[in-house]
Amino acid sequence: MRNPPDIDRHSHNPLVRYFRILGPGLVTGAADDDPSGITTYSVAGASLGYGMLWMALATFPLMAAVQLICARIGLVTGRGLAAAIRSHYPRPFIYVACVLLLVANVFNIAADLSGMAGVMHMLTGVPPLVSVPALGLLILLTTVYTTYASFAQYLKWLTAVLFAYILTAFLARPDWWQVAVATFVPRLGWDSLHMTTMVAVLGTTISPYLFFWQASHEVEEEKARGRRTVAHRRGATAHELADARLDVATGMFFSNLVMFFIILATGATLHASGRSEIESARQAAEALRPLAGDGAYLLFAMGLIGTGLLAVPVLAGSASFAIAEVFGWRSGLDLTPRRGRRFYLVFAGAVVAGMALNLAGTNPIRMLFLSAVVNGLLAPPLLLLVMLVGNNRAIMGEHANGPWLNLLGWLATALMFLAALAFLVISP
Repeated sequence: MRNPPDIDRHSHNPLVRYFRILGPGLVTGAADDDPSGITTYSVAGASLGYGMLWMALATFPLMAAVQLICARIGLVTGRGLAAAIRSHYPRPFIYVACVLLLVANVFNIAADLSGMAGVMHMLTGVPPLVSVPALGLLILLTTVYTTYASFAQYLKWLTAVLFAYILTAFLARPDWWQVAVATFVPRLGWDSLHMTTMVAVLGTTISPYLFFWQASHEVEEEKARGRRTVAHRRGATAHELADARLDVATGMFFSNLVMFFIILATGATLHASGRSEIESARQAAEALRPLAGDGAYLLFAMGLIGTGLLAVPVLAGSASFAIAEVFGWRSGLDLTPRRGRRFYLVFAGAVVAGMALNLAGTNPIRMLFLSAVVNGLLAPPLLLLVMLVGNNRAIMGEHANGPWLNLLGWLATALMFLAALAFLVISP
């Protein structure tokens, strides 16, 4: 039997209520703009100028629909995505998917730590040999030894660092008429550069780890409200689904807004000055300094560190939740290290493996490429399963996908299949 809804969230003041509702969707959207994503968007802006701005607008409804379906799965079933799939579909695929997810996330964590360490070295002179272990240890201790309520608030407030990229774009003084045209009039190029960039942006925006994190984070929120068993969590009220819709829409809008302004800032400065060959967000920050001033440079650099502190726990956490759910282990960020030792071992293993790849001198661009390959192959079949679960009335009951969720969700699935095919064709 489902416990009563959290009354405290339903304030009579609409603005207060709105900010109380924000949580899993906002954090998931912000985590998508990790240092790896910032690198992708910076490269897109530097190489093609404003040419990819329209993708921020076009991908928003697709991303929002996919993440809302995942949120609804978590709310209605009272379980994470991996557990919902395991209970109703053949297990071999989800076993393989979880292993691939862990591998992709380790590469992504390594690339994110590398980006953070590079910026710290640029700002403070502290070498990566010191900053990478320090950052990894900080993230581990914060995640394992704080309560879920504190951890959730930490992630929620850390999303504010993304405003740095919006401010950076304004400091770059773009031509707003050109920006408007590029945003609402798509420029489609069929050459290798345009196709590669489109695939990279699409893959960065709709990433498998976000599917697992969204559903599991919804479950964690339910546990925090006292719904400790699956029976108590199962089912969802109209108010809860409406709150989830608002939360997810806000998070995905914010994510794509930041993507838009990163492409805008680098397009208005780097591309306009002929600096189209960059390979990292650190290079983008360094190149911004003489073009847009110290303010833009510092905002871009500090934002990179903040987004890494937000994204690395989400990357490691999504893999931990998926693997724990598929093997039936205890999972949850509110567990003590003793009660959740296998869950936290996966989490710690992912972070430590990412640190080790960095300290071994692995090329961060290579790690990003490998992560993109694994995610590109994993996302299409996983999206297919998400859509099947979302439409399965034996699982979702009356809350199965409606017409709009189906239209946008299946469109996103088809595009990711095409993106994976394009990636395989254009990759060297």
